[in-house]
Amino acid sequence: MAVHNADIAEVLYEVADLLEIEGENPFRVRAYREAARTAENHPRSLAEMVEEGEDLTRLPGIGEDLAGKIREIVETGTLRQAEELRKQVPPGLRPLLGMPGLGPRRVRELHRRLGITSAKELEEAAREGRVRRLPGFGEKTERNILEALARGEAPQRFKLASAEPAARALEEHLEGCEAVREATVAGSFRRRKETVGDLDVVACSEDGRRVIEHFVAFGDIERVVSKGRTRSSVVLRGGLEADLRVVPEESFGTALLYFTGAQPHHVALRDMALQRKLKLNEYGLFRGEDRLAGRTEAEVYEALGLRYIEPELREHRGEIEAARKGTLPKLITGEDIRGDLHSHTTATDGRSSLQEMARAARERGYEYLAVTDHSRRLRVARGLDERRLREQMEEIDRLNEELEGITLLKGAEVDILEDGSLDLPDRVLEELDVVICSVHHKFRLPEKEQTRRVLRALENPNVNILAHPTGRLIGRREPYELDIERVMEAALERGCILELNSNPERLDLNDAHCKLAKEMGVRIAISTDAHSTSDLANIRFGVGQARRGWLEREDVINTRPLGELRRLLRREGA
Repeated sequence: MAVHNADIAEVLYEVADLLEIEGENPFRVRAYREAARTAENHPRSLAEMVEEGEDLTRLPGIGEDLAGKIREIVETGTLRQAEELRKQVPPGLRPLLGMPGLGPRRVRELHRRLGITSAKELEEAAREGRVRRLPGFGEKTERNILEALARGEAPQRFKLASAEPAARALEEHLEGCEAVREATVAGSFRRRKETVGDLDVVACSEDGRRVIEHFVAFGDIERVVSKGRTRSSVVLRGGLEADLRVVPEESFGTALLYFTGAQPHHVALRDMALQRKLKLNEYGLFRGEDRLAGRTEAEVYEALGLRYIEPELREHRGEIEAARKGTLPKLITGEDIRGDLHSHTTATDGRSSLQEMARAARERGYEYLAVTDHSRRLRVARGLDERRLREQMEEIDRLNEELEGITLLKGAEVDILEDGSLDLPDRVLEELDVVICSVHHKFRLPEKEQTRRVLRALENPNVNILAHPTGRLIGRREPYELDIERVMEAALERGCILELNSNPERLDLNDAHCKLAKEMGVRIAISTDAHSTSDLANIRFGVGQARRGWLEREDVINTRPLGELRRLLRREGA
């Protein structure tokens, strides 16, 4: 069977996890994770590149050793190093990584200090109060562990970026069937939720049997769970389940509406139909036996007296009332983005040069790109001190004289120290176009201390943007304790901007925070935190999250032309 980029990434992520549990050098662990991200996000098939003899070391973050690992995965379907690590690390440890707040470092500490090798042993230790006594854990972590274990093993969920290649491949596969008029992956994937439990696929056709046979012939199916005349369920390689429903043209709109969800949204629509003595189900909107609507979602909403509601808004959070009143937001789109305000280069932990990042941003049609390499405290990223930052600023000035069609903004991502001061002196920060501040250590401070820390950072008149404001990593690290509403109030008062980080492992701010920021009038920057040219494409995940948060073009600072952006960064008003 073909080896896809997602398969390569999965093996490399696993090796990184196992190495970190083993206590391996953090630089080596980071290298595997960066290689996994490169594989996951690269637009071309790495397997095809291997088969064609292309040099993989030209890819960001891929040296000779990792290129050899990727070739081994492509040629053998496995990696001997991963197999050896699985033997060394107790098999019961890696499943613990999926629990809230338990990343590799904490799992390593549980194993090293308490001898824990399984979920059962972890539960015993937590019930006996031994977990809370470990440095960096505490009562809250112990309570969260017990609550998660009490709920039982949660269904596996996949990050949106991990599910996307399979979803697009399935759509393309079905559209290759002559009997299919249209095929769409619905469900939480279509609503652009940050994690996906499974893929709900709706296909429009009059020949269900033919479509089902074509569906189950998809090359990445691990097993077929069921196969009927109009329905089928399969499990894809990697564990993601895909369910197909084939419907006739007259029902495609209502089926798509039903299977897109969310359930509370659809229940509310069904109740509206009942109030009008109508019946709404996946087959259509009916008055008695007469079908009033069903071909498209738009005609169903119209028949119910509503404006069309975009899929990202369908969470039953006021969108139906807004559709009734005609006050739905005109959601931001990818075409509205004029530039990226958070990127890294090889000067610190990036994998592409200044020139490469500039060219890639220009190819995306951007007017500007802010170069914001890390400050000195982040030693693991080889952060810049004042001298190196000034050298980079001079290099950017020289490059801007040569560039056409793109402007590089001089910036830095500056660490917020524990007391709220910044990691670089004001004398250099005031010369920058963009100053981003962020928390990269001391994540476990109590809420009051963490909030005070961030608020003090925002008091610095040189600060423009607070990056990845809650510090979460989806499925790996819980947000740190922070009074986000107070932070938003301070940002509004001081003319600061909050970042919506588009990295699919972060998507921070979350959708609820985006909506709150909009309601409060806080401006947002949708940025990628790109560490390579390919990472710039992650902007689509940030835009999807922004749409879930009801954001419009005017809510987002990097939809503005360069001149207006510069005025806003100088805090001279909108």
